[in-house]
Amino acid sequence: MPERRPGRGILSGPIDGEWRPGRIYREVEATPGLVVTHLGSRFSGVVVGFDQAAVVVRSTNTGLERLFAMHRAAFTLGGETVTLVVPKRPSAKLPAGGALNRTRSGSINAGPARARVARASRILVEGIHDAELVEKVWGDDLRVEGIVVERLDGIDHLQDFIEAFRPAADARLGVLVDHLVAGSKESRIAAALEGPHVRVCGTPFVDVWQAIRPHVVGLDRWPTIPKGQSWKEGICTAMREPDPGRLWRSLVARVGSYVDLEPSLVGAVESLIDFVSATDGPAEET
Repeated sequence: MPERRPGRGILSGPIDGEWRPGRIYREVEATPGLVVTHLGSRFSGVVVGFDQAAVVVRSTNTGLERLFAMHRAAFTLGGETVTLVVPKRPSAKLPAGGALNRTRSGSINAGPARARVARASRILVEGIHDAELVEKVWGDDLRVEGIVVERLDGIDHLQDFIEAFRPAADARLGVLVDHLVAGSKESRIAAALEGPHVRVCGTPFVDVWQAIRPHVVGLDRWPTIPKGQSWKEGICTAMREPDPGRLWRSLVARVGSYVDLEPSLVGAVESLIDFVSATDGPAEET
């Protein structure tokens, strides 16, 4: 591992847009060339086209293209929260043959490409299940960007990892954690360890399993597990599957793309990918 080097804030902005009940938001035609920011993921770029009812936005920094549903108050334009709508006379055209080919993360699939040599920057996740879910949905993006995902095995190890890694401008560290809510142990650790080259993002869920939308796995909602009981054991009991490994494999197998995940996880992962891929430092072999 190369020599590495700490310092602000947990991403706590709204996930699906900065909207308030009853407030009216200006509708703006999503014409190609419009520069917007998607509030859920903080992904910024230029509108370049459409795929059915979604808008395609291309990053002005990396050239990466992503697809976003045009929900109410889901974007900002010049600092104003707006609702994007399809132009009455759209000039953006889809490629011959129909809809754009997309990856599981919603990015535009540019076709077969060799994986980029790994950057020094890294994304850390808390455990094996987080890593498997991130790989399944964002694996193509990570290989194109040359980003390696490593297991932290618990946020309690984060300080030691940072001290050994030594984050820098050309070796950023993105950290994905569970239960990132006000007053939690995770939020206190994140606030203490974040800095210009370290970003911590996460979800409010106790476990990454909850980031899978319940209807995807045949539930109306995830069962409530009493305090003091292991969350995974409680879920296994509620779902009548005693083997946590087998239950997890059945859950993750039902995830087809980002639409099967809660917006908080999607926004957190995409924010981390943008953060660690925005460096121009030297690459390292893996």
